[in-house]
Order: sequence, then C-alpha cells, then structure tokens
Amino acid sequence: MISFSVMALVFGVVFLAELPDKTALAGLVLGTRYRASYVFAGVAAAFAVHVVLAVAAGSVLTLLPQQLVHALTGVLFLAGAAMLLLKGGDDEEEVKQPENQSFWKVSGAGFMLILVAEFGDLTQIMTANLAARYDDPISVGLGAVLALWAVAGLGIVGGKALMKRVPLALITKIAALLMLGLGVWSLYEAITA
Repeated sequence: MISFSVMALVFGVVFLAELPDKTALAGLVLGTRYRASYVFAGVAAAFAVHVVLAVAAGSVLTLLPQQLVHALTGVLFLAGAAMLLLKGGDDEEEVKQPENQSFWKVSGAGFMLILVAEFGDLTQIMTANLAARYDDPISVGLGAVLALWAVAGLGIVGGKALMKRVPLALITKIAALLMLGLGVWSLYEAITA
C-alpha cells in the first residue's frame, strides 16, 4: 500500500535537494541543444535506475536495529545538510554532444550523463536514508523518482525561467533546513527509543 504522506515528504525533500544540483543544469544544457522529449527519456531512465539502487540499499538498512537505523540516518541527513550549505559555486560539467539528433544518441547521452554524474550523489544517499527511515520502499521510490523527473523536466524545459524567479541559494538553504530537521528528528528518535 502506498503512503501518500511519505511519498509527498520524499518528493519535497528530494525535489528541493536536486534543484541546485549540477545535473539539473546539465539537463538544461542538453534540453537547449536537443529535442526535449529525447533528453527526458534518457535522463528519466537513469534516475529510475538510481532510485531503485538507493531504495534497495535503504531497505537493507531496515534489517538493522531500529535505534541504530535512526542514529545512522540522522547523521547522514545532517551530513547532507552540511554538504548543501558548504558546497561551492556552480560546478558545470562539460556536456559531450551526440553526433546527430537520433532518439538513441540523444537519450543515450542524457542517460549516461545522469548515470555517471548522479552515482553516489546526495539525492541518491538521501533516498536510501528515507527508504531506511520509513521502511516503505514503494512510497519512497515513487516520491523520489517523481521528484527527480520533475526537476529534470523543469531543467530541460523551463530551467532558465525558474532560476530567474527563484534564487538557487534560497532553494539550497530550504533543502538544507529540511534535511537538518529530518536529521535532528532521527537522532531524537534514536536517543528516545
């Protein structure tokens, strides 16, 4: 059974954490050069692979004692918040262009870019933490993948307009505060359990 409250929480946290990420900027760059639907197909597939891996890793953590899981996820959420607040400026990676505009070349470029750039990324680690925290892999997985797809869609189609209206620093601070709150709550539960 799907928990819409868990799915909504995961969506919000992952969405805010992914917005300032360099992969959203890479999606924007690919979207300005190539057919948006082709780029999105590749990017969406790569994000789905990452979410499945993260949820699987988080589900393994649920086999540990609950107090230990709360402590571990609390520390990891606090580390994620610190990473968001302390990370440097824009690290734009060079995007290699496919030789032509075919679906397979463009979607393949988007898939490979995200697959490599997002491996072990903050949002993947966060998704694993949330899967361990809520022990609801389907709700966490759906919330995370929908958030990543939403950010990818925004980056590919309307990233420039969004970034003009909402400062990246504000988005980063909101995501960090949410992660800080989740970290403190998890540590509190570890201590009081």
